[in-house]
Amino acid sequence: MSETALDIQIKTLPHQPGVYQYYDAEDNLIYVGKAKDIKKRVSSYFTKNHDYGKTRVLVKKIAKIKHIVVETESDALLLENNLIKKYKPRYNVLLKDDKSYPWICVKNERFPRIFPTRRVIKDGSEYFGPYTSMKTVKTLLGLIKGLYQLRTCNYHLSEEKVESGKYKVCLEYHLGNCKGACEGLETEEEYHSNIKAIREILKGNFKDSLQQFRKQMKALAENMQFEEAQKVKEKLDILENYQSKSTVVNPKISNVDVFSIISDESYAYINFLQLSYGSIIRSHTLEIKKKLQESDKDLLELAVTEIRQRFHSKSKEIYVPFKIDLGDEVKVTVPKLGDKKSILDLSERNAKYYRLDKLKQIKITDPDRHTNRIMAQMKADLRLSEEPRHIECFDNSNIQGTNPVAACVVFKNGKPSKKDYRHFNIKTVEGPDDFASMEEVVFRRYKRLLEEDQPLPQLIIIDGGKGQLSSALKSLDSLGLRGKIAIIGIAKRLEELFYPDDPIPLYLDKKSETLKIIQQLRNEAHRFGIEHHRNRRSKGALKTELENIPGVGEQTIIDLMKRFKTVKRIANAKLDELEAVVGASRANKVYNYYHND
Repeated sequence: MSETALDIQIKTLPHQPGVYQYYDAEDNLIYVGKAKDIKKRVSSYFTKNHDYGKTRVLVKKIAKIKHIVVETESDALLLENNLIKKYKPRYNVLLKDDKSYPWICVKNERFPRIFPTRRVIKDGSEYFGPYTSMKTVKTLLGLIKGLYQLRTCNYHLSEEKVESGKYKVCLEYHLGNCKGACEGLETEEEYHSNIKAIREILKGNFKDSLQQFRKQMKALAENMQFEEAQKVKEKLDILENYQSKSTVVNPKISNVDVFSIISDESYAYINFLQLSYGSIIRSHTLEIKKKLQESDKDLLELAVTEIRQRFHSKSKEIYVPFKIDLGDEVKVTVPKLGDKKSILDLSERNAKYYRLDKLKQIKITDPDRHTNRIMAQMKADLRLSEEPRHIECFDNSNIQGTNPVAACVVFKNGKPSKKDYRHFNIKTVEGPDDFASMEEVVFRRYKRLLEEDQPLPQLIIIDGGKGQLSSALKSLDSLGLRGKIAIIGIAKRLEELFYPDDPIPLYLDKKSETLKIIQQLRNEAHRFGIEHHRNRRSKGALKTELENIPGVGEQTIIDLMKRFKTVKRIANAKLDELEAVVGASRANKVYNYYHND
């Protein structure tokens, strides 16, 4: 299909909510999207200059456009989600989920059994869930078993069979775990009142059960049935303990879904918490691999629709960190403070921990992917034209203006490359002049790399503010390297990042991996520089004292320092103590130097 025909298609698109589909020349569906205004959204693909390479490739491949108009935005979201799952277009994020989640089944029987299952059968039974882990299911079933005496047998307890005496009570009855419905020892009405209370517990509502147990306990105590009252009190304690653990916010917050998103260059992590009566009854985190540098808003809208479908959520309100478009059927709340904000923060922490766990696993199983992700993140955060695989950081050290030195540390692929670290003694600068010292060491470093035809870094970091950065730039200018290597300065106080010719500093998120690596570089350069500075000062101190003694060489000085630790102790040592270390001849020379009037 020619470009003109595609232009005509775009011009005839409606200004309505719906879904658009892009096809390539081979008639393969390559992308599905939703929009409030189909024409406006599709036109933006062909009028914008896209920074991201994959988006540019997608636009070049579009040969045909189809669209489906729907009534509302929520319909568009659902349709988009279903089309993506059905056709799996190449440029859409895939919300894969091959897990079968566990449910709790309340069987459609005269005396219903309650058990876990992974299969939902449409036979009139009730299913609660799905739950994100079998551990949660077992905890709930354990709680229910401790509170209510339900049957576990598979008998068909019809009225006729029970009355005919077909079944006999089993061990569970004698253990007190069942009330013997199989022999008609428990009425249907009594059994179903327990099932009704269990339904409320599974929904997260403990209020009715707590009231019922309190009434029972009070009645038994008034009738002097203290042993039975104690048993009910134990059940009450179990339920109150479980409720206190599961209730995390105000119990008035009920039937609410909470969503948060944490994302980096390649992946997004969406956490879902479902609340009922102030209790978290479900938690799940979804990982999404980005395809076209999708925004957090787009990804969250897609994930909310998918997760609510997957877990059959009917909640009429959701809490999210920013406004998203889900149509008129769901109320979208962006909490700013109080209990609602607390629960949103909890969801965000869950997403962060999930991401950290994933990153730790990747670091072990696929270190290259971890490195590639960090490099891509640094490139984006620092607005670089290429990934900073090779970074060098400079720091000056001239404590109290003596022995000025500088250090250069090197990181490759985000990790220290200690064999490439370099020390510099300042040669051309008199006194403590940080700016001139920085200009000298940067010039010397890259003049040598150029002369030896060594690879240059993609990023230089200067420990200092605008002044040190300007000095380093002078050296790059004189070597003809300005513009060929990215260079930034980091000021210690507020962790400000300065760029050449930009008066406004960049502030990175204090928790970002990019800032952590820059801080690690800066700290390593400082440590390495201080270490060299101390060594020079120590050498200087030795030289002024011991090297002035005629006939005493470097090895003698080292032997004496090892034994006595300080020059003062050497000066105060007795002759026989000196002789024990360096022999009679040299001991006499040292002793006479300090004791000759």
